[in-house]
Amino acid sequence: MKMALNYETKLFINNEFVAGTAGRQFPVYNPANDETVCNVHEALEEDVDRAVDAAHGAFSSWSSLSANERAGYLTRLAQLISRDAQELAELEAQTMGKPVELLKKMDIPAAIGVFNYYAGCAYHVLGESSLNSANFLNISVRQPYGVVGLIIPWNASMIMFAFKVAPALVCGNTVVLKPSEKAPLSSLKLAALVKEAGFPPGVFNVVNGFGTPTGSAMALHPKIRKISFTGSVATGKAISKMAADSNLKNVSLELGGKSPAIIFPDADIAAAARFTHYSINHNSGQHCQANSRVLVHESVASQFLQELKALMSQVRLGGPSDPRTFQGPQSDRKQMDHILRLIDVGKRDGTLVHGGKRYGEKGNYVEPTILANVPQTSEAYKEEIFGPVVIVNTFKDENEALTEANGTEFGLFSSVYTNDFERAVRFAKRLESGAVGINCSVPVRAIDMPLGGWKQSGTGRELALHGLNLYTELKTIFLKYGQDNNSLALHWHCREA
Repeated sequence: MKMALNYETKLFINNEFVAGTAGRQFPVYNPANDETVCNVHEALEEDVDRAVDAAHGAFSSWSSLSANERAGYLTRLAQLISRDAQELAELEAQTMGKPVELLKKMDIPAAIGVFNYYAGCAYHVLGESSLNSANFLNISVRQPYGVVGLIIPWNASMIMFAFKVAPALVCGNTVVLKPSEKAPLSSLKLAALVKEAGFPPGVFNVVNGFGTPTGSAMALHPKIRKISFTGSVATGKAISKMAADSNLKNVSLELGGKSPAIIFPDADIAAAARFTHYSINHNSGQHCQANSRVLVHESVASQFLQELKALMSQVRLGGPSDPRTFQGPQSDRKQMDHILRLIDVGKRDGTLVHGGKRYGEKGNYVEPTILANVPQTSEAYKEEIFGPVVIVNTFKDENEALTEANGTEFGLFSSVYTNDFERAVRFAKRLESGAVGINCSVPVRAIDMPLGGWKQSGTGRELALHGLNLYTELKTIFLKYGQDNNSLALHWHCREA
């Protein structure tokens, strides 16, 4: 049963929900019907300053806590997320359109798991030690940056919230977070849970707003020493430039994808079709790791297309609150128009096999779509469509498949379907992507394995212990002991020829 929701719409600064200084608000829309859900307060530069000042003021005491104490806050937050799962799912569904049942099965358990995982990682923020220099004990330590800026997208905002907030906080940083202007409500609800969990004032702050001025103010702010962004390549490049132009703050990026799946004749074709269908249709194709390009051996192309078309024909589109819905709407009208335009390009340059149109007359729905034989020069092939659209091309041999798979500027996720172990390992080594699924595809993921992209798909790695490294600076400390022999060159172990 749909519950009555209480929308929090203000900024969250210093453990209080406060209005923006200019009093400006912007509407948040429901993509299933284009109706306004509520109006949310917008943060301008002065509001970002307030949030950063609060975080800066809280940093010393927060970073001085023991690892066990910081972990306890994360554990309590995870418990509250579990308690309020239904409300969080409905808030998210109303603003970005993902079905409530899928949010409860995927996004919310993932967020809880990430917070619990990083609570358990609190004692793994470690350095190294060395006794290799005479009369010295040398050690390296990892320490928090200070105030970190986190900018998360709309397509999986609760998961991205956890990916960034959990490791940043457990390492001892304080946080200023900007959610997407399309889907800020779940982040504001999570902010209320942060307060309920007892986090000290200023440790976590939320500023709602657009890329400009809110995001720009964060990227340029001299007191923010680290920024982590998930979103488009263009915005990632802009943030990197602003970070360099301000205080050369450290930047990590998780950007776009055009992820290939390569299917060989010896693969389980029905299973490959199921994984591909789920990859591209869950979350309405709004997933940067989704297998949006499928390269299938010409000998099994007909069979694969038949299987994939049958699965896509069964996809149920509908309202996010309907438990029978598998594919909800696209995030907004602009995104739907972008997808439909690229579908038209793909139809012109290749062949439409299935779908290809808007679904219904209300809301931002796009039919599950299959395009075939789209040339690599086509805009539809090169650009990230970010919708329920898959391009299926054929290949004759391994070299052709590998060349095409690696032939984009993206390198986030790749899949290989084969029962030949040697081929699977060979391709896993040669594919230019941050992750490779063998006989599987996204949303397959492991919290204790790193996630990130090659080439223009990003820099840095989230999840696992690698995620801790994103939010810590490395310092070396030289501890001398014993009698001073005045030999400054001793550590270098220099030897004359």
